[in-house]
Amino acid sequence: MKRMIILPLMALAACEMPVIDAPATDETVTTIPAMTLPPPPPTSARTVDQFDTTSAAERQAATRVSAGGAELGRTTATLGSPTEPGIWLKTPLVTEVTQGRIRYQSSTINVELRPSGGSAGSGSQISLAAMRLIEAPLTGIIDLTVLR
Repeated sequence: MKRMIILPLMALAACEMPVIDAPATDETVTTIPAMTLPPPPPTSARTVDQFDTTSAAERQAATRVSAGGAELGRTTATLGSPTEPGIWLKTPLVTEVTQGRIRYQSSTINVELRPSGGSAGSGSQISLAAMRLIEAPLTGIIDLTVLR
C-alpha cells in the first residue's frame, strides 16, 4: 500500500524540467505597454473559451510585438491555472513583475512576466490566453525563449 502512494509522488517529482539559461545581452530594452487584467472567468466556466476572458483588443495588443529587447533565457512551460486571467508567464527568470515577450516556434507575443518564486531550472507556467495566442498545445510541455 505504501509503495502505491510513493510511486505517484515520485512520478510528479520528475515533472520539473531544466531551464536553459542564455547570457543577457546589452541590447536596448523595448518599452512594452502594461496590460490590464481581464475579468476572472465565471465560476460556471467549463470550456476553453469560457476560461479565456481576454478581449479581442487585448489579444491584438499582445501580438503587436516590437523588435529588440534582451533575451532573459529559455524555459520549459506548462499551462498555469486557467482561473487566473490575463496574458502572463510565471517564471524564475524574473524577480519582479515586468512586461516582456515570449517566443514559441515562429510566434512571439507580449506578456506580463511574473516571478514564480521557483529556483533556476524549475520551469514556468503560462496563462491559458498566452498558450492560445502562440498556438501551443494546452496539455504540452513547451520550450520558450523569454525576452525583456
